[in-house]
Amino acid sequence: MPVLTADVLAARTGRAVPLARRPVAVIAVLYAALVFPFAGNYGLSADELYFRLLGDDPRWGYFDQPPLAPLLAKAGAVLFGDTAWGIRVPALLCGVAIVVLAALIAAELGGGRRAQVLAAAAVGTSVTVLTMSHFLLTNSPDLVAWSAVSLFALRALLRGDGRWWLAVGATCGVAMYAKYIVLLLPLTLVVALLVLGPRKELRSRWLWAGAGLMLVIGAPNLIYQVVNGFPQLVMARSLSEGNWADRLFFPYDVAVLVGLAATPILVAGLVGLLRRPEWRPARALGAAYLVGTVLVLTVSPSGIDYTEGYLVPLVAAGCVVTDGWLDRRPARLPATVTVLSLFAVLQVAQALPVVPERLYTQYPMSSLTVETIGWPRLVGQVADAYAALPADERSRAVVLAQNFGEAGALHWMRDEHPLPQIYSGHNELYFRGPPPETADVVIVVGMDENRLAQDFRECSVVARIDNGYGLETPEQGKAVSVCRGPRAPWAELWPRYRLIGPY
Repeated sequence: MPVLTADVLAARTGRAVPLARRPVAVIAVLYAALVFPFAGNYGLSADELYFRLLGDDPRWGYFDQPPLAPLLAKAGAVLFGDTAWGIRVPALLCGVAIVVLAALIAAELGGGRRAQVLAAAAVGTSVTVLTMSHFLLTNSPDLVAWSAVSLFALRALLRGDGRWWLAVGATCGVAMYAKYIVLLLPLTLVVALLVLGPRKELRSRWLWAGAGLMLVIGAPNLIYQVVNGFPQLVMARSLSEGNWADRLFFPYDVAVLVGLAATPILVAGLVGLLRRPEWRPARALGAAYLVGTVLVLTVSPSGIDYTEGYLVPLVAAGCVVTDGWLDRRPARLPATVTVLSLFAVLQVAQALPVVPERLYTQYPMSSLTVETIGWPRLVGQVADAYAALPADERSRAVVLAQNFGEAGALHWMRDEHPLPQIYSGHNELYFRGPPPETADVVIVVGMDENRLAQDFRECSVVARIDNGYGLETPEQGKAVSVCRGPRAPWAELWPRYRLIGPY
């Protein structure tokens, strides 16, 4: 029989315990030491290049996203250097915050030191959090917000202190500047509270004050949407297009995101939140995940990433359950730690660029990592095409890129390679307008050659994009063309080059 320490009693009663500061701090430092050395490997992803480009022109919002990710990319470049490492420091800080928040959630549910360390380690080494810690994505601050909202909601429900709903509202308001999907959590929580209770929370002035605070903080972002005709809805419709058969793979996708070894822990956390008597006031959080999953799969068949935010509190809760199980079966502790550690190593190899680039291209695993390879060569090929132009044509030349990844790479590396002004019709970049009417020489990257033949009097392919490894990427094998003599004014041609959707 285990000794009834304060930690064990807390885990059995659901009473919150203090954060195990030193062990959790050690995990957080080790986590940063694991992720950061690989931050500069390969290159930036298409999204990161896009954020870096948009960050040079900060606004309250953009056609395809709120403003926070571009601001973080710009801040990282300014504070830590305009390199892959510098731009990704904000992502690393987000990852460390998620690790600590996972431990805090476990503590709030009564988990002692071991449960908190297990939660921090299990969440931190999941493919989801490793990815968000390495790549600067809109999901990086979004996952921090989901974890914080879950923690504050648990405190409001388990402690009976409605003032924590103000923290929920403030966090959601700030998080709306990263991704609007964070609103799914409070929405599903309200539905779950209505069905399962405690319904008295819905009568709490603190809860509705938190909702008001969220709207006040997020008002500039919402006003941007209203004034510009809700562009996010247009983008959302584009992103929701997918194969409805993808719903069949949802459980598998969840297992990949949290790790196969941690999947039973997640299930234990969900069941525990729904059934444990000591967690009864907070069971709405478990039910919210089920409601959110149904909503997401109904609206977007391939929207697994929309439910990622629920996974952190579920895994943390599962770690508290697992810790209690280990108390009753102490002989299983070494085997459990070994299995989780082995899978963690595999997940690190899957999510992070830990091997040399040439070796990775032979056995690519992550489509996001594949996006980081080949940008310097693409920029070099475009720069060579520009350098080969006659001197009198260079002053009239522009670059037209098909997508924001290409435009972002050309923008980011323009100091190393002389290039003319860069244009693209992809998402937000379309609204920067067409090239000037004086631009009658165009270096075109990745465009359909038949369309170019219709829009220009003369077009010739001067290169085929080659990342140097033969790796299949969205750019590989596409043409770099030099076109002359637009057949119509740019104001008339420009709508034909508009592209809405993801990279």
